[in-house]
Amino acid sequence: MGAASILHSKLPSSWPRLELDIQTQISTSADKFYGFFKGNMTSLVQIFPQHFKSFQILGGGEIRDACEIYWEHDLGSGLVRTKLKVQEIDDENRSISFNFMEGDIFKVYKSFKSKVQAISAGNGGCIVMWTLFFEKTNENAPDPIGYVELGDKVSRGLEAYLAGT
Repeated sequence: MGAASILHSKLPSSWPRLELDIQTQISTSADKFYGFFKGNMTSLVQIFPQHFKSFQILGGGEIRDACEIYWEHDLGSGLVRTKLKVQEIDDENRSISFNFMEGDIFKVYKSFKSKVQAISAGNGGCIVMWTLFFEKTNENAPDPIGYVELGDKVSRGLEAYLAGT
């Protein structure tokens, strides 16, 4: 099983946005992990039913640049509904970036973006990097720790799932 570490950095104080990262080392290759996210992301509902309640690509089809996604998930405190847009798919760097557009997440954050990247680790496995970029609605709003913890759970769960495929 892989190791995980959370990195938290605040961008310059003149910029109220924050960044939160988690890295999880897994035995799955970077190509296989990234390939799952690019081609099978809708399967998260079946693989992780305790967290993902709905995942729909609006307009149908596959994950692609600028497509919109409707996502219902539960981080343990109730159902969260969100609409997001794929901002960029970068095959060369094995990364997908998302821009959250509307939904319950904006009760706490003014803006929210995420990025998942699979980086080859040299041992046949990879390091999965989840990065969140967010701006809080106020200084008392919590950091989105639940989302980086979900990223770690998904990385570890997919490691086990993909080992069986």
